[in-house]
Amino acid sequence: MTELLRLEHVSVDFTVRQGFFSQSAVRAVRDVSLSLERGEHLAIVGESGSGKTTLGRAALRLLPISTGRVLFDGTDISTLQGKALMSYRKRAQVVFQDPYSSLSPYMRVLDLVAEPLVIHGGVSADERQDRVIAALEAVRMTPAAELITRYPHTLSGGQRQRVSIARAMILEPDFLVADEPVSMIDASSRAEILSLLRDLQRTRGLTMLSITHDLASARHSADRIAVMYAGRVVEVAEPGALVRDPRHPYTKALLAAVPEPDPANRLKPRAVVGGEPPSPANLPSGCAFRTRCPVAIAGVCEVADPPLVARAGGGLVACHHEPAVDGAHVPGDTMAARIVSAPS
Repeated sequence: MTELLRLEHVSVDFTVRQGFFSQSAVRAVRDVSLSLERGEHLAIVGESGSGKTTLGRAALRLLPISTGRVLFDGTDISTLQGKALMSYRKRAQVVFQDPYSSLSPYMRVLDLVAEPLVIHGGVSADERQDRVIAALEAVRMTPAAELITRYPHTLSGGQRQRVSIARAMILEPDFLVADEPVSMIDASSRAEILSLLRDLQRTRGLTMLSITHDLASARHSADRIAVMYAGRVVEVAEPGALVRDPRHPYTKALLAAVPEPDPANRLKPRAVVGGEPPSPANLPSGCAFRTRCPVAIAGVCEVADPPLVARAGGGLVACHHEPAVDGAHVPGDTMAARIVSAPS
């Protein structure tokens, strides 16, 4: 397999007003390095406000990055202009979280799904309709020929999200960002949408970056999981290894928060942590998780932010309790390379 997307030391800042005349920068994503190989599905998990969506949008160039760079097929996307940028837009698509606001209520399903074809041109009206019907059938919306005349307000939440997926897939992209694709739809449709995305990703060789707060769903569909906290990646591992042997205290807390269906296991102690994630505008010194961490080391965790290092058994972890496998921290300038080469 070859690499399609690489994020190197990516940080994203937002400007926040402080009073009438003053303003300051808040860092929502902090020095993130990740890579995706062609056909791979990487899930990013974490609490609300951890920077997941911001990172996904930065990877699509929907948000400007403050430091670092994003390479797509070897090209820095921040430098793209004109036709080169249009070509990238065709190859990289997104499914937004809220299908109620991402679909115009004034457009028919036919026009919503065909809009990318109109923007990029080269397709006749008759061919557009045929491709829209094929795209709707691919996302299991039937009878597609009847549904194309309907408006979003006549569709259920699950149907609206299927329309969003069809619109994203009609250009046959190489890369898809799925931002919490099931959080705004009813529970009965969630499993179907997740199964649909998994099937599309595997049958079409799609490279996918999914964003979720649900570790359980990420475990069953992703090839790797990256855990984010306060704008930083704190652990990366293959799903089985992450669930069997989580290394970061925050990952353990996320797993402990997953509902337990077996009553016999509900009496077992769980590593639930209290408190709320810190504001990006007022992060604690050192490790951002130390104020909630049950195993924080006095005199260490408040002084230094732990680097992301290779963990035993594959993957990476950023915790002072986890020394690098080779006994040395991963240098910042080679972090991305280690992420690519770390066994999983």
